[in-house]
Amino acid sequence: MKLSPSRLNTFLFFKLPSAFWCGVRVKSVSEHECVATVKHRWFNQNPFNSMYFAVQAMAAELTTGALVMIQIKKSGKKISMLVANNNGNFTKKATGRITFTCRDGHLIEDAIQKTIATGEGQTIWMQSIGTNEMGEQVSELNFEWSIKLKP
Repeated sequence: MKLSPSRLNTFLFFKLPSAFWCGVRVKSVSEHECVATVKHRWFNQNPFNSMYFAVQAMAAELTTGALVMIQIKKSGKKISMLVANNNGNFTKKATGRITFTCRDGHLIEDAIQKTIATGEGQTIWMQSIGTNEMGEQVSELNFEWSIKLKP
């Protein structure tokens, strides 16, 4: 079963409902890139009339996590995944529709091959960039994913 935007959005509804109700949606996904959007609205705003940082983090994490899921599925092995660390920079008010893009699929592919070859867990930092409708960067979020073979 291939992971598609509609499958990932259904996954959101059942497994990450807070992201779904905040309006996070996957728009495109491949082995090396994932794009998700979320629109600033009353439900996901902060007191400063822009998108709450945690909503941005949910969308950004989804773009990185979807790539991890795809590469795990591609490997055919039972591998666990967990966010071990994260950080972010918010450079502009997030209003309107914000698009988050992660292009680090190749990094997780290499880490999975390494954990399969060595049997040791691996960690990998992946980045998602949030841009507004004018193409201006509003945020940059980084997630350290930990992966390891399941017994």
